[in-house]
Amino acid sequence: MAAPSVFGVPLKYVSLVVLTVQNSTLVLVMRYSRVSSSTAYFTSTAVLMSEATKFVVCLWIAARESMADNGGRLEAARVYRDVLGGDSWKMLIPAALYTIQNNLQYVSVSLLDAATFQVTYQLKILTTALCAVALLGTRLDKTRWAALLVLTLGVILVQRPAPGSTGSSSSSSSSSSSRSDTDAQGAARLLGLLAVFCACVLSGLAGVYFEKVLKGSRKSVWTRNVQLSLFSVVPALFGTFAVDGAGIARHGFFYGYTPWTVATIACQAGGGMIVAVVVKYADNILKGFATSISIVLSCLASVWLFDFRITPAFLLGTVLVLYASYAYGKQEAAQHGPAPALPTATSAAADRTDGDKDSDAQTLAVAVDQLPDHEEIPMSGISPSDDAKLK
Repeated sequence: MAAPSVFGVPLKYVSLVVLTVQNSTLVLVMRYSRVSSSTAYFTSTAVLMSEATKFVVCLWIAARESMADNGGRLEAARVYRDVLGGDSWKMLIPAALYTIQNNLQYVSVSLLDAATFQVTYQLKILTTALCAVALLGTRLDKTRWAALLVLTLGVILVQRPAPGSTGSSSSSSSSSSSRSDTDAQGAARLLGLLAVFCACVLSGLAGVYFEKVLKGSRKSVWTRNVQLSLFSVVPALFGTFAVDGAGIARHGFFYGYTPWTVATIACQAGGGMIVAVVVKYADNILKGFATSISIVLSCLASVWLFDFRITPAFLLGTVLVLYASYAYGKQEAAQHGPAPALPTATSAAADRTDGDKDSDAQTLAVAVDQLPDHEEIPMSGISPSDDAKLK
């Protein structure tokens, strides 16, 4: 059977190009949406809208899969059982973790420049690996441990402030004002880095937990995505009114929305579906390559859009992060071999051997640290990156 293609180009390469563009665009658009207007929108509402959008799209795809399996007839009762029956409750935990993670991403991207956020967020590879070792008993070889060490070193170098960023002043009043501004900027940066780190930890925990859920699962990946997005709406809705309820009551739900806000929501919602295709048709090395290219593009775009200064320390740190991400993904792919096809609605209904189930779960685990950022579980499985997001 011929490999799927678009205008003669293999689908795996098309999906990787789209993933690279989406990864680069998301952080830039998200950052721009936060700084381009003097009226800041409520980020919790953007998270809620993103989850609701993903739910609608995934439900539509799952329904079409069900129709394809039943001669074009839609069995609503069957879709309902698939989504809310059986072990669907297990999606509540990763859904809540990913919802918090998405909110933290907005916090961090509001306080950090896009390039620093993009590079630092690759720590999700480290947190996912550590969670897998601690919770699943996964054993990492020396090459992957070394890659994680290099990754950590690279992220540390990226955090070094640019020379002269503190500035100087000839008068005591201006000097005092400068120190005050510097302290405020330092506190904001520290808070942003803390938000990124917490988001990475939540990504690792959710990814590893999701891997455990997927082991032995026969459900379609799109059905799992419907469950994840549906159960994400609940904590997102709670967070919206718990955190921004007073502001929403006073100004309205869509207060401060601009076309850039809508674009951010669309990028977040579409990211998971893109990852679903990538995880199914591309290998781990190619996904890592796409992530690396997106980091480079984000850094270059930040120079033009946000007057970002690339220092020698930042450049060296970024190179180390790119190398570590590539080396880790290459070793992961070498250990697990070519990724088997992920379950569809049809294959999910068929009986499978325990070996087949373990193979699929292993493949989904490999995907966890390759998520873009955005961190939710990819629509097709776990990413050693996001979105481990079905996101």
